[in-house]
Amino acid sequence: MTNHPHALDALAAADAAELEEILLEVCSSPRWAAAVAKARPWSSREALLAANAAAMAGLTAADLRDAMAGHARIGQPRTGDATSEREQAGIQGVDRAVLDELREANTAYEAKFGHVFLICATGRTAATMLAALRERHPNDPATEAEIVRGELCKINDIRLNRLLDAS
Repeated sequence: MTNHPHALDALAAADAAELEEILLEVCSSPRWAAAVAKARPWSSREALLAANAAAMAGLTAADLRDAMAGHARIGQPRTGDATSEREQAGIQGVDRAVLDELREANTAYEAKFGHVFLICATGRTAATMLAALRERHPNDPATEAEIVRGELCKINDIRLNRLLDAS
């Protein structure tokens, strides 16, 4: 990835309210956004990504729920939400039967865990997401929470890199 030092500097120089708004677009957990903001100025892209990882590691179960609230259900990207549609590009043009299976598996997962199934969907097909959903469904809540934490970290890394590359 190319380094865009000006984008990083501009992000680090944003006023507190603007930075919070930007970071909450990356991850909807206020505690995550506050922790990443507190780590500034970031000396490099890697330092910003390390701040993401550190912030993710410190999230409570309630904070993880806040973070998951910003994500669309797999197989149902939010209409008009470019991020959701881009990240779930792997479901575009997929057979209706696969989408129905995804919906059914999502419903069972949500009934068990009380939240949407969260996976870093970028670059994944509907079939691989469905397989991962089925593979993770037997997990206990504590195991699943740690997997979700890792997936959120990957998603945030992608979104932060995109933010820096777009600037």
